[in-house]
Amino acid sequence: MEPQLLLFDVDGTLFLTDDPLLGRALRETLAERFHVELPRNALERVDHEGQTSLRIGRLVLRDAGLGDGEIDAGLEPWCAELAARYLELLHVADTSGWAAAPGADAALQRLAAAGHRLALLTGNPEPVARTRLERLGLARFFPPGQGAFGCERESRVDLIALARARAGYWPREATVEVGDTAVDRSSAREAGIRSLLVGHSTTLAAALAQLG
Repeated sequence: MEPQLLLFDVDGTLFLTDDPLLGRALRETLAERFHVELPRNALERVDHEGQTSLRIGRLVLRDAGLGDGEIDAGLEPWCAELAARYLELLHVADTSGWAAAPGADAALQRLAAAGHRLALLTGNPEPVARTRLERLGLARFFPPGQGAFGCERESRVDLIALARARAGYWPREATVEVGDTAVDRSSAREAGIRSLLVGHSTTLAAALAQLG
């Protein structure tokens, strides 16, 4: 098989532990920048699964009554504030119970040794994604300057295009997105690339075994 560009989602794909700190950071920083009152379940009130941080921020603010004209100018600077607040909260948090997907390390080693290009394609801000993977021991597989992240584009389809461009405009037919949500699959289809979906019946290792 020719080398593939493998774009990995983080939450629910490589990282399997519920982490409420990002939701807390999101609520706090949105409230501060946009001067809105947000309920504790602000994230659960919107269709956030598989979305980018920028998109989630917009959806939460719309739900709070703001229009896009009020949102647009502050959304990108807010996303950087979200990442910074999360890292502040994480600094004093106990992450000893965090778990990577079973077999992730061995599977990533095998794929890298086979000559595939590995990169992240996640709705998380880049500092959030990379810090999580550092704590899981998987960061070494994903070099800086590659992939695409949730503060860079609002659409996952646009993130795929950005990740391919950073990999030297890697061809669509040799690009695979590895994720766990319906949005991961639909965005891959719209971008013209293959998708591998992990979930209740398919482990990450089993999905990646399809690559040979």
